[in-house]
Amino acid sequence: MSQEISTPRRSAIIYAQLVLTTLIWGGTFIAGRIAVQSVGVFSVAFLRFAIAAILLLLLCWLQIGKLPRLNRSQWLGVSLMGLAGIFAYNAFFLGGLKLLPASRASLIVAFNPISVSLGSAIFYREPLSKSKILGTLISLLGVAIVIAQGNPLNLLHTGIGLGDWLLLGCVTSWVTYTLLGKQVLQTISPLVVTTYSCVIGALSLFPIALTEILFSTLPSITPIAALSITYMGILGTVIAFIWYSQGIQTIGASRTAIFTNLVPVSAVMMGILFLRESLQPSLVIGGCLVITGVVLTNQPPQTQTPPIQPAQQQPSNSGG
Repeated sequence: MSQEISTPRRSAIIYAQLVLTTLIWGGTFIAGRIAVQSVGVFSVAFLRFAIAAILLLLLCWLQIGKLPRLNRSQWLGVSLMGLAGIFAYNAFFLGGLKLLPASRASLIVAFNPISVSLGSAIFYREPLSKSKILGTLISLLGVAIVIAQGNPLNLLHTGIGLGDWLLLGCVTSWVTYTLLGKQVLQTISPLVVTTYSCVIGALSLFPIALTEILFSTLPSITPIAALSITYMGILGTVIAFIWYSQGIQTIGASRTAIFTNLVPVSAVMMGILFLRESLQPSLVIGGCLVITGVVLTNQPPQTQTPPIQPAQQQPSNSGG
């Protein structure tokens, strides 16, 4: 009986966490663009995940006493997640932000939910209900209206440059990370998965960061760049990645990914709050469409596949 009562409450908490995650990630577009203007792309990425890895290791020690050992299959999973979601994604993400405005970058990220849904349908046979398809399209239209300032057709007249291709690489990397997470999280807790991914990602970023003369540039980092990197490391990684993983584990990969459609809207809102940009009617209209799309996408299908439940009976060395 208690399980039946607690499940809806847990789902409500997960949805609230995912909304906050989108706000945090919206801020990373601004923080990332600020940081890469004065610090190298791989240096920023390494510092972000070095901070995150240290904090996550400390959190693991406080909560479970140690970082659990993994078997060969689990090692392969978290290693691929670290290379895809940390190394590759941030190389593409920060490289794109160095070349493009944050608003345009956030629009391309809106392809994540569509791609994850398609990937889930192909690899995990998750059904694509009519409401999910409609909600995804409405959300994407809303994002397009926000970024194109009211006329999505304007986007057809822009060419695809290097920055655009780099951010499309973000989409591929994040879809890979999310779909791998769906499998790995069946046997490992979100905290342990995020910790291993960040440690592996930071170690893989370190050699290339050295080529940017990382340590000689550390003294010249401006306070605002240091604050931006710290924000991305603590909030944009430690908090948001754990919440995102908990979402995948509780409500599924495609439903969790649809919330990233709110990231471009939150990025524009951050611009209004911190960069004193004006509130455009297109932001209000587009934001309403995005929220409508999220609601539609999360409507339960007529034949609903039970979501993956957090493993409760698992060996201590698998993150239980």
